[in-house]
Amino acid sequence: MGSTNTTAPTGGGAEGINNFDVFKNDILMLHVPLPPDQAWIDKLENKYPGFKVRWVHRSWQDYGKDDESTTAEQYEGVTMLCSYYPHKAELLPKLKWVQLTSAGADPWLQHPLYLNKEIVFCTANGCHPPQIAEWVIGTYLMLSHHFLPYHDAATQHGQSQVLRHLTTVDSPGMRMGILGYGAIGRQVARVAQALGMEIYAYTRRPKPTPESRKDDSYHVPGTGDPDGIIPSKWFSGSSREDIDHFLGQDLDILVVSLPLTASTKQIIGRKQFDILAKKKTFLSNIARGGHVDTEALVEALKEDKIRGAALDVTDPEPLPQGHELLKMPDKCFVTPHVSWQTPFYFERVKAILEENLERWRVNGGPRGLVNLMDRESGY
Repeated sequence: MGSTNTTAPTGGGAEGINNFDVFKNDILMLHVPLPPDQAWIDKLENKYPGFKVRWVHRSWQDYGKDDESTTAEQYEGVTMLCSYYPHKAELLPKLKWVQLTSAGADPWLQHPLYLNKEIVFCTANGCHPPQIAEWVIGTYLMLSHHFLPYHDAATQHGQSQVLRHLTTVDSPGMRMGILGYGAIGRQVARVAQALGMEIYAYTRRPKPTPESRKDDSYHVPGTGDPDGIIPSKWFSGSSREDIDHFLGQDLDILVVSLPLTASTKQIIGRKQFDILAKKKTFLSNIARGGHVDTEALVEALKEDKIRGAALDVTDPEPLPQGHELLKMPDKCFVTPHVSWQTPFYFERVKAILEENLERWRVNGGPRGLVNLMDRESGY
């Protein structure tokens, strides 16, 4: 189970440290697909006198959709919101903080609440890395070691059947490029390095010094690369040319872990697959389907420009029945956006909420919060 980064809240002085009634007029609304955790609610309401937690249980089937079942009365007085999806701005006139339950904010980017710079937004960055890193490495190993064809052969012909035409390549010496070296990318790097891979990292902003490569966002203890010491090379830039230069670094595996913004939409298209064809790179996308041009991906797989692909996200999502990407099980493995799932996910979200409430109290306002969003970058 996750916990917050061990860094303690700072600032605020003695007055802030003792100001436990700072939230006496605040109501936190949670929209999550779990029944209320009354013990957790009681803990927060007892810690901060006058503070109220309003927990709205959404079904998994409805989670992520626009909410129509919550009444206007339930929104009354809400000043803090924890949710994945946007809510009607007119129902939340007093809102001052949104704690997202997702690492990305793409559903919010054009929403009036998000465009209101007086409202603070924080992400759930760091809740996903352990399970998503396992998905990335697991699917890569499954395809590179041909587990499915061997299983099918054993089922149909018995274990004596050996598929001599299949070539398995192990991981030591492989070069993995991580396009978006955030919390998820750092844990992928940690696991890949344990397999003997070399890591190249790409970030939007330059990271030229050891201090700039550190990450102070939430992370599950014992995971990730908080000091930024795993990559043997760092790349950066915001242009397509910068990304193309990174893709041309003889990568054996490319992991896409970028937030989806206007500048990263279809960042991998025909030109990029032509670059990757030099090394027949394996593609793993656990970010958003919109990062990859689907038609170009189908062509790249059919023409053997890339070695294979593992996709937890697609465009469109879900793929229609009979789609070309679903007809290539030996080259392309698709799952329905489930790599983030773990029974510990919302425990980690609650840990971030608790940490940010405490930092808000100590600092006397929304300063120094964990996973505070950069509105210009969109993450």
